[in-house]
Amino acid sequence: MRAEGQAHIERIEAALALVRQSLDWERALRRLDELDARVQDPNLWDDPKQAQAVTQEQKRLETAINTVREIEAEMADAMEFVEMGEAEGDAEVEREGLDTLASLGERADRDKVQALLSGEADGNDTYLQINAGAGGTESQDWADMLLRMYARWAERRGFKVETVEYAAGEQAGIKSATLLIKGENAYGYAKTESGVHRLVRISPYDSSARRHTSFSSVWVYPVIDDDIDIEINPSDLKIDTYRASGAGGQHVNTTDSAVRITHQPTGIVVASQNDRSQHKNRATAMNMLKARLFEREMAEREAAASGEYQEKSEIGWGHQIRSYVLQPYQMVKDLRTGVQSPTPDDVLDGALDQFISAALAQRVTGEMVDVEDED
Repeated sequence: MRAEGQAHIERIEAALALVRQSLDWERALRRLDELDARVQDPNLWDDPKQAQAVTQEQKRLETAINTVREIEAEMADAMEFVEMGEAEGDAEVEREGLDTLASLGERADRDKVQALLSGEADGNDTYLQINAGAGGTESQDWADMLLRMYARWAERRGFKVETVEYAAGEQAGIKSATLLIKGENAYGYAKTESGVHRLVRISPYDSSARRHTSFSSVWVYPVIDDDIDIEINPSDLKIDTYRASGAGGQHVNTTDSAVRITHQPTGIVVASQNDRSQHKNRATAMNMLKARLFEREMAEREAAASGEYQEKSEIGWGHQIRSYVLQPYQMVKDLRTGVQSPTPDDVLDGALDQFISAALAQRVTGEMVDVEDED
């Protein structure tokens, strides 16, 4: 088979191998048989909540397994077309097979990402919190750029975006902000964006036009429902009220309706100012705190399984997950996966899917990439 066809096949097989690995293929097949048997049991519906959970898991596994089998069957048929066209010298038949393989490669990549979203809370809505690092106006402007980037990314995916908290910077940008992103698998897609993001550029705030490096952190955690029980001791909480800042309507800066809650044992801080009612903002902030504590527990469990765990640390050198270099050259580089883009403007306008897909895949394979971060 010619090089073009072989490249398509390798792309498809790599995607399917990752899906099989993420599913734990043999275990998934056995589990689907068990679920099929349980669904046939009429007593299952004596507990509607349990029955719903069983049928949802059955549907998810059945869809993932059938997708792999369908792509494998269509790939085999397309390969026959290509080989037949090559053997008979029929360029039209060969091209039809190659086009089918190319289309299957794109489908396999899409389905691969979907299969990687199998975590406990991946299907949930998500909070995305941005905090400016040290550096005053520079970092605050960079945090504002990140806020726009994630809002644009969410809009591209058809998600709804709400601003829950917004603290404006003194001269420009933001000190912090929290978005609520609503949509199917919003948390699953966004979760790998947690970490420190580094910007290198000629500062628009420096009259000498010098190059500056700025840092801001991103923290992603899922919206959780009432089925997930998170116990919080009221004596562990420090609750402050303050006047909201930034866009938010006529009530901004007129009443102390915004609420900030600090969970003192962990140092986690959440805030809400989206509503005119202090009571409603407090309820929202409590839900955010529960979500942060739940995400922390999930991260600890996941890290314990891989033998690693590191608390969120200082926003600065050594802890970044991605660099965005605008000067002296143009490059965005993910420091975990090695994925790069030579078009920072596109990335800052929300083109993040290639970075997200690679980071999700890395969580399954565990393969680490030695990436040098260049200025």
